[in-house]
Amino acid sequence: MKIGIVGSGNVGGTLGTRWAQAGHQVIFGSRDPSGEEMRKLVSQAGPNASAASQQEAAQSSEAILLSTPWPVSVQVAGSLGDLSGKILIDATNPFRPKLDGLDVGVNTSGAEQVATAAKGARVVKAFNTIGYNVMADPMFGADRAVLFYAGDDADAKSKVAALAMELGFDAVDAGPLTQARVLEPFALLWVSLAMARGREMAFKYLRR
Repeated sequence: MKIGIVGSGNVGGTLGTRWAQAGHQVIFGSRDPSGEEMRKLVSQAGPNASAASQQEAAQSSEAILLSTPWPVSVQVAGSLGDLSGKILIDATNPFRPKLDGLDVGVNTSGAEQVATAAKGARVVKAFNTIGYNVMADPMFGADRAVLFYAGDDADAKSKVAALAMELGFDAVDAGPLTQARVLEPFALLWVSLAMARGREMAFKYLRR
């Protein structure tokens, strides 16, 4: 699959590198695709990775990971052009600057605002409830960290679930995109626990 990474910081860099090393064609989108940091990231990700502008990365890919800081996420999603038919994986969280709450919630979510801005995209909320260190290695002994995802398009969700399971996650369908209204506060729980007790932790989904 061709995957565009829009927001190539810790989250985008980690996921993009892992997908590239798994055999996907990954394009890291950047405001400075020829800069030193981007050249280093592409080199680390390997021969399946390249760099381009954010819009070029989005337009040339089947799936797009949006992992930008929240204050610019809706604006960036709207700047990527016509995304009709493309999958947009929203890994952002509408955290307040001091991580003491959310900018939006209850009656809407960051994901729903991203979906409104991302023209024609099939938006799936995913990779927002754990840290980049867990994305790098979701295995805790014999246990797999859970990765919740939500969206309104069954095919898009299936493909995002496959991308998550390929990395080692226990991918669990949380329902329609409106479920981002609970997944985003859940992400704040992970952050608060990680800040208090350390980042090497994740949640497990038990079934009976």
